[in-house]
Amino acid sequence: MHAAVLRSLDDDQAVEVVSIPLAGKSSIADHMVIASGRSTRQVASMANKLADRLKQDYGKLVRIEGLPTADWVLIDADDVIVHLFRPEVRSFYNLERMWAFGDEKAAAAG
Repeated sequence: MHAAVLRSLDDDQAVEVVSIPLAGKSSIADHMVIASGRSTRQVASMANKLADRLKQDYGKLVRIEGLPTADWVLIDADDVIVHLFRPEVRSFYNLERMWAFGDEKAAAAG
């Protein structure tokens, strides 16, 4: 399902797609994918298309939060959590930094 999420975002021209492995860091999911859209319209469209594709290909009904304003949309597909942002909102929350805390220490030590 992770690969399908990445393909869907690529098809919809998501920008700055980052995939963070969560195995061993958290029990909420296996992967977290963070991506940006250029506008609220694109963010909402990517979220809706991703939900439709996962339902069609995997029979997976996902939970979506934040779709009405589409500044930040969360898609919970159990094994994969997807955060879609407008660029300004993404830089404010900086989720990549929050979830990479162990990787930064390992990179500094290596």
